Amino acid sequence: MKRFFIPLGIFFVLVVFLGVGLHLKPQEIPSPFIGKQAPQFTLTQLEDGEKKFSPQDMQGKVWLLNVWASWCAPCRAELPVLVDFSKKGVVPIIGLNYSDAREEGNKLLSEFGNPYQLSAFDRDGRVGTDYGVYGVPETFVIDKHGVIRLKHVGPVTGEVIKDQLLPLIQELNRA
Repeated sequence: MKRFFIPLGIFFVLVVFLGVGLHLKPQEIPSPFIGKQAPQFTLTQLEDGEKKFSPQDMQGKVWLLNVWASWCAPCRAELPVLVDFSKKGVVPIIGLNYSDAREEGNKLLSEFGNPYQLSAFDRDGRVGTDYGVYGVPETFVIDKHGVIRLKHVGPVTGEVIKDQLLPLIQELNRA
């Protein structure tokens, strides 16, 4: 009889873990970078390999860093939302083209719209790794002092903009 209780107990423990896991939200994964200075880098711009970009160029502004790639289906899905949001001029959106080919990144933006003030070209993914990116798309809200205030994992939706991004951006712009 005891030999049935052990597997049954293990089964119930696994069911509990599965139930808890199904209720977690991957977009709310805590990041060790929240409240810390955004990693510094200097990369060429996607659109023009002669021009450079560094987060220091955004000093004094609240801005979004959106990590994306042409090979990423969820990135394509969020592009129309980001294009609409960028037209409102609420906040500069900087793209980080992650582990991609320059031609493919430019082709995607010309076909689906370009919400970015500019995109930095992170060919080898090194900068994305420095930011703790483990999948694209990911979006960071960075304050006027270069501190990361939010990391959103997954596609940006209208709901994410309304419920998370806009309130935080407005608060940071008042500060």
